[in-house]
Amino acid sequence: MTARSDALFELTDALPCADGPVKTLVGRALAAEYRRGHGALYAGLNQGRLDVDRLRRALVAVPLPKAADGRLVLAVDVSPWPRPDAATAPDRCFCHTYGTAATST
Repeated sequence: MTARSDALFELTDALPCADGPVKTLVGRALAAEYRRGHGALYAGLNQGRLDVDRLRRALVAVPLPKAADGRLVLAVDVSPWPRPDAATAPDRCFCHTYGTAATST
């Protein structure tokens, strides 16, 4: 991110942490992880810049995790149980989001 990176990063950080579906940008800015005002939200979107080529190079440079036999190894926490005491990065908080399926009643 080359311009307004702080506002764009916080907006990205807030995406998975809303309490439910958010249909407006202002609603996204209400997530606790977005610590800026509405003005910064719109300034970030209007004036923010993302260096796509640099991001692509950074993502491609990350080695894929592989097992000893060469198979790709990916890990995802799919536990349905809330874990408020789970270890997180020091500058991040735990955000539990309940999954909802389109077929659920």
